[in-house]
Amino acid sequence: MTKIIVVNEKDEIIGYKDRDDRNETDIIRVSALILLNSKNQTLIARRALNKILDSGKWGPAAAGTLEEGESYLSNIIKEAQEEIGFKASKKDLSFGRKKFVETSHKYFLQIFITETNLPLQNFRIYRKEVSEIRWVQVPELIAWFKKKPKNFTASFSTVADTLNPTRKTA
Repeated sequence: MTKIIVVNEKDEIIGYKDRDDRNETDIIRVSALILLNSKNQTLIARRALNKILDSGKWGPAAAGTLEEGESYLSNIIKEAQEEIGFKASKKDLSFGRKKFVETSHKYFLQIFITETNLPLQNFRIYRKEVSEIRWVQVPELIAWFKKKPKNFTASFSTVADTLNPTRKTA
């Protein structure tokens, strides 16, 4: 089994653990992808119901936990391909916000942003990870998240802040 990266409060690697051996004090690394199109829409993905954390909730287009030997960038390229069949290019990805997140566990979340005008039918969903995807107008998504935050993953506020930098977080 591949081990996940464990880091300290400065996001420096301090070790590796089997995913199932992680505890509440461990800090890990997660990457996430925001896909935008020319219609001011972003692609969101609903997590599969079999997922332990945030099952059935909406999140960014793709996201994943970094494994031994991966960088934030290499991880999001892999996750985008695996989860939604999107071939992300290193040169087309921009670094977005990086934030320490503390929900039911602790992690550094690195957001990446890129653009595509692919229609939904051109994506290939990996059903063990993602149950559904959809393009949503950015203002509508921000309003939906503000009204019903429980419909979204625990760390979605970082995605919302990236999409709408003037939004004030609690």
